Amino acid sequence: MRVAVLASGSGTILEAILTDGLAVEVVVLDRHCGAGDVATRHEVPVLVVERTSYGADFDRDAYSAQIVEVLRSHQIDLVVLAGFGTIFSAPVFDAFAGRIVNTHPALLPSFKGWHAVADALAYGVKVTGCTVHVATADVDAGPILAQEAVAVLPDDTVESLHERIKTVERRLYVTTIHEILERGSVQ
Repeated sequence: MRVAVLASGSGTILEAILTDGLAVEVVVLDRHCGAGDVATRHEVPVLVVERTSYGADFDRDAYSAQIVEVLRSHQIDLVVLAGFGTIFSAPVFDAFAGRIVNTHPALLPSFKGWHAVADALAYGVKVTGCTVHVATADVDAGPILAQEAVAVLPDDTVESLHERIKTVERRLYVTTIHEILERGSVQ
């Protein structure tokens, strides 16, 4: 399976994927960011499909269609989201149905969305964790592939808890991607 990683941030998940030796055909970014440096250091091609608007005028369908075009041009079979900050619309999910995976810093279906760690702390849970799941048009609602719990400590802050979740997340995500590649399919 030919893999693309889509990222928007510092590239810690991408670093874990590449350091583990997983073959990645291309890294696609929606902005210039640290993940591009990680890919370059590992000699993986980087393409920036820049998101030029974050307002009401953002054309999510057109942007999603651009991403599909890039992924198809690289004959991608598996799309790995690694902190990609742009939510896609139908064109991506139609073109790669059941072949997009994501990781989320909570035990889904609890605490969906962008502020999962803060929401878990605010709710007062004693255990949270991370989930690897199939990405679908319904955000953080796709079939769960793997989960692992992380204890919430009495003195945790959003930052300290998120860092412990990220440590588990990087390992669990890489393991799950290996399993997908060995099976030759996501599920």
